[in-house]
Amino acid sequence: MYMRIIEIQKQLVEEFDALDSWEDKYSKIIKFGKELTPLADELKIEKNKIEGCQSQIWVHARIDDGKMYVEADSDAMIVKGLVALLIKVYSGHEPDEILSSPPDFLQKIGIDSHLSPTRKNGLGAMLKQIQLFAVTFKALAVVQK
Repeated sequence: MYMRIIEIQKQLVEEFDALDSWEDKYSKIIKFGKELTPLADELKIEKNKIEGCQSQIWVHARIDDGKMYVEADSDAMIVKGLVALLIKVYSGHEPDEILSSPPDFLQKIGIDSHLSPTRKNGLGAMLKQIQLFAVTFKALAVVQK
């Protein structure tokens, strides 16, 4: 069943609201990271590396049948969990929907106020990269028409 980005965000906010402590919320984020499909080694290249994060993170995207699919990996469990959260929300959707769906859910979950400044910068950089991929794929679609 296809869920729109806004529905996925709402579901995640409800899942996190049901958790009592930030320790539980961090555990959930790390669990998302552990469930993330590992990124192929040939995609762990400089071009796919995200700058502004204290740990290493690689993000790759492709377009297939008008939908954008995001893959990523990191050497840090919490960062891997954060990018897995973004993938859960944005991967598999059309670039237009990605660009018109702000990441309000991160604030509603409270993640932004519970990360160190460097992790917060890294999360912002990951999100910016996903949005940049969406802009690029949207522009390519226009050019190809």
